Amino acid sequence: MTIAPPRLETRPAETRRSAPATRLRALDGLRLLAALMVAAYHYGGRGGDITKAWGTSPRHLFPTLSEWFAYGCLGVQIFFVISGFVICMSGWGRPLRSFFASRVARLYPAYWAAIILVTLVFALPWVAYKTVAPSELVVNFTMLQQPIGVHRVLGVCWTLWAELRFYVLFAICVVLPGATRRRVVMFCAGWTLAAAITAAVKQPLLTTVFMPEYASFFIGGVGLYLLHRDRRDVTAWGIVAVSWAIGQHYAVLSTWHKPNPAFFSFRHTSVIIAIVTFGFVMVGAIALGHFHWANWRWLTVAGALTYPFYLVHEHLGWVAVHTLHHTFGIPAPATFGLTIASMLVLAWLLNRYVENLLTPRLRKALLRVR
Repeated sequence: MTIAPPRLETRPAETRRSAPATRLRALDGLRLLAALMVAAYHYGGRGGDITKAWGTSPRHLFPTLSEWFAYGCLGVQIFFVISGFVICMSGWGRPLRSFFASRVARLYPAYWAAIILVTLVFALPWVAYKTVAPSELVVNFTMLQQPIGVHRVLGVCWTLWAELRFYVLFAICVVLPGATRRRVVMFCAGWTLAAAITAAVKQPLLTTVFMPEYASFFIGGVGLYLLHRDRRDVTAWGIVAVSWAIGQHYAVLSTWHKPNPAFFSFRHTSVIIAIVTFGFVMVGAIALGHFHWANWRWLTVAGALTYPFYLVHEHLGWVAVHTLHHTFGIPAPATFGLTIASMLVLAWLLNRYVENLLTPRLRKALLRVR
């Protein structure tokens, strides 16, 4: 039985005026903050190709800040918590076909544009970075290059492979049969147990499917959405607590190492745990309504820029850093800020002229297919 939505004219005027607050604009701001953390890591918190762009190690250019920039990689874990929250919210009450169309239309247009843009820039004769082979480029358009073992055009796309697996699990277990609180709770409990067993048996197929290193962050986000629906849900609080406990362990496991001068930086365990905790607490505070006052429209713009910024900032950032600092001699701090700003401008262009044009068309096309 389907319950018809209430007619608009029966709602009080106050309810209509307050409706925009339900967008949770603070979540958009947190999403951009996580992206900026990752950008800080890529520009000043690691070695590798960014060293070639700067002409020297970022550790020499930012002797104090580079130690903090190194923690920016944990922005990915915060992304995953946000993703768990948002996917549960967007998939609740939505048929599988609509869920599939919305995810494909959301992910692929900006992703395709970023692949084309990075490939074209890297093909320029004065750019010192290699492009992938044509056959590998074609595979990259599918977003399945990592499991196939093909070189990636975008270094950050490994996180999209994790996101895709989460979407499939959630679609099969929750969206397809229909989202209910009980079904979502069972999904969280079942995935947590499956990830723990997978970590114990170390079987590659199970590791690929259940992602023990990242599962707890997605599950924690789903649990936080349950709290958004009912803050008195004790089971949801338990899901979040267990997910945080497992997640902080995996974050430490993947980013901590013994002090070693051969490594770019040393991350302290306590700081790693604090950043993971910050991600859970912030999403939780937003979910529980503590940031309803943060209802500024620019936060929506920030949220819209996050995904295209995340896609292009790393590789095109190398080119921007080299051009500004090495070619034009702009000081490192100014180059850092200008590179961030230029990638945000590029993200705005991609959002306006690619996502805003192609996303609704692709979604409609997918929904029309019989």
